[in-house]
Amino acid sequence: MADHTNTDILRFVRIKKVIEETPTIRTIVFEDEYSIASMPGQFLMVWIPPIEELPMSVGIENVESCKFAAVTVRKYGIGSTALYHKQVGDLIGIRGPYGNCFSVPENLRNALLIGGGTGLVPLVRLFSNLLHDQIQASLIMGARTKDEILFEHKVQELLADNNLSDTAAFSTDDGTYGFNGSTVDLAESILVSKKFEIMYTCGPELMMKGVQKLGERFSIPVEASLERYMKCAIGICGSCCINDKLVCRDGTIFDSMNLKQLTEFGFSYRDKSGRPSYFVS
Repeated sequence: MADHTNTDILRFVRIKKVIEETPTIRTIVFEDEYSIASMPGQFLMVWIPPIEELPMSVGIENVESCKFAAVTVRKYGIGSTALYHKQVGDLIGIRGPYGNCFSVPENLRNALLIGGGTGLVPLVRLFSNLLHDQIQASLIMGARTKDEILFEHKVQELLADNNLSDTAAFSTDDGTYGFNGSTVDLAESILVSKKFEIMYTCGPELMMKGVQKLGERFSIPVEASLERYMKCAIGICGSCCINDKLVCRDGTIFDSMNLKQLTEFGFSYRDKSGRPSYFVS
């Protein structure tokens, strides 16, 4: 196990591999013992010199029979687009891992995981861990369109090596692959006929808000990984606050009890300047 006493110190890592996941998403693979020792749900602060530092979920990739850390990025803003275009051999800076992780209750028998886009990074890691521990797991993977489905090949490999009762289902907003509709609608159709002991979710906040409502309706505990703008990740700047919580220190994983108390969840967030903005459903 790595010594985590210096994870707040910026360290530079060299990119070992770049994986083309979809037309807009790439996975950046690098070697870092602290990141490899992280748990599903924890995140890194990734510095793209000299542009920006971004919070990103920690992924794990097997390269040449060895485990490496990874971050998966969708080109969107200035920082993420710059990271997306990084090449093998380039240097990036990282801090962390930070935050808490998804919890796995003792004697858990089954779980439903619901994710969309790059929110699937921690969920696929959790899915792998649950299968390894012989906990029955079902994973719902959502995207806008077929070309943007993430990690399908990786998930199919996990299923091939495990119990036939473990499943993965896909949904697309435009109906080009799998279920025609949202991940929440697909989850609801599954919950009508099957009972789960817990639901885990990560992805767009309105999607996670929908999962929270399903949890209340079907009396199932929910854990959600929240995203807010972060500058420091160590609880000083306050830029990632949601109600009276700091996502970097109190999260990023929040359970049903906390989610119910967070009136801003699924309703509002703050931009880089701290001004409130509102989700549009």
